[in-house]
Amino acid sequence: MKFWEEKSLSEMNAEEWESLCDGCARCCLHKLEDDETGKVFYTSIVCHLLDQDSCSCSDYPNRNKNVPSCVHLTIENIDEFHWLPDTCAYRLMSEEKPLASWHPLVSGRKGSVVEADISVTGKVVSESFVHPDAFEEYVIRWVGQNEEVLE
Repeated sequence: MKFWEEKSLSEMNAEEWESLCDGCARCCLHKLEDDETGKVFYTSIVCHLLDQDSCSCSDYPNRNKNVPSCVHLTIENIDEFHWLPDTCAYRLMSEEKPLASWHPLVSGRKGSVVEADISVTGKVVSESFVHPDAFEEYVIRWVGQNEEVLE
């Protein structure tokens, strides 16, 4: 049996925890929250540290120091995982759902994320090129979280 099928998130060691990340970089997308409803809307704008070709952070060890708002998933903040994309392994595990067939742990291949069109590759723009006042213009629907459009 695979470790993710027999262990809960809280039982995983650091290496297992990190391996849950499929490398899609959807968590690197800027998000907007509706103050009235609390609903989270994803945009196609990514952190300036994201290497869009590899879908990985260009300074992963220091990401939280250099970008204080960077997502840092831990077992302590598992109650907040509801805002993660519905494809995210951390969210799926927290909801006791199975990993998708394209997830690298299941498929055995990192490229399966791109093949399944889950990664942000070719779909995003760096925050360096977008004025903060224009973020609402970049709200997307392909993340699986945005059922309605931000008004």
